Amino acid sequence: MGRGVWHPLPAESPDGPWDAMHEELSRTGSAVLYAAMSGWLPEGAAEADLRRRLGRDWRRYEAFARPRMRERFVASRLFLRHAAAAVLHTGPDLVDLAYQPGGRPYVRGCDQIDVSLSHTEEMMVVGITRRGRIGVDVERADRRLAHTGSERQACTPYELRRLDAGGDAVRNDTMVRLWTLKEAYSKALGQGLRFRFTEFGFALDGDGSGDHGGTGDHAGAGRRAADRGGEGIRLVRPDGTPVPGSEWQFGTFPAGDGYVVSVAVCDTGFGEVADLSVGTTLDDGLLDTLLGTPADGYGRSDGPAGLPGAGAVQVDPAARAEGAGHREP
Repeated sequence: MGRGVWHPLPAESPDGPWDAMHEELSRTGSAVLYAAMSGWLPEGAAEADLRRRLGRDWRRYEAFARPRMRERFVASRLFLRHAAAAVLHTGPDLVDLAYQPGGRPYVRGCDQIDVSLSHTEEMMVVGITRRGRIGVDVERADRRLAHTGSERQACTPYELRRLDAGGDAVRNDTMVRLWTLKEAYSKALGQGLRFRFTEFGFALDGDGSGDHGGTGDHAGAGRRAADRGGEGIRLVRPDGTPVPGSEWQFGTFPAGDGYVVSVAVCDTGFGEVADLSVGTTLDDGLLDTLLGTPADGYGRSDGPAGLPGAGAVQVDPAARAEGAGHREP
């Protein structure tokens, strides 16, 4: 099976590109999907139905006072649940989302996959991998970052030199790519705000060997590398020297109407799970022991992530406000 980071797939509705997603997972071990929020809002859903579909996230949903924030939360969580459910061959209402202290989501009881979620304005992005860890980030392509405080806040000395060398014509495009790459990498690490963006950098021209000077088409080369699956993007130290190892793959891509999506995937080296179905990841006898009930099948709606009899777990308290761990430029 190949490796790499490939173009995100559009997911306009819960009908999704699930077959294409499975093909991508089989081919590379990872898949990234993007969607407009409007296609994932449950029109006219009764409160009881929405509560069932959100599961533990219902308490988080109730904590939002502003209707627009509630809509964004609902759409993004349903998007993530449907994508994870398609991978695990279960129902989206059975996917039990939980959150790490920094706000990073994961599917409780299903560590055979890793997930990541990002959204801005009307655009949402979900990343799923079976290789190890994944992080995704999305931003408006025309978000003004060049010649602002964002450069000093986010860029290493090497990256600042390369921005100057590239010229003003491509400076903002390059900044957006760097910013989203750093967000995606931080999310994959689970570090959030604890990892300063000036402590690591990216070489977008594919060599990662340091500052070569000149005024070459740095951003253009980076875009061409991204078109090849991100193979030209390298993680580098603040001075531009390459970070050894090949476990990380990166990519930045255009998506939707004027957005940029960046992806970071780490192959942790523990091998791959060939069968991701939640119905075959646990032995029936083990289920009997763990749950104290007969493991008489999967797909029932009385427990999260397809585990029968697990529906009586206490609901988590409302977590921190949406957007925790996301830096504003």
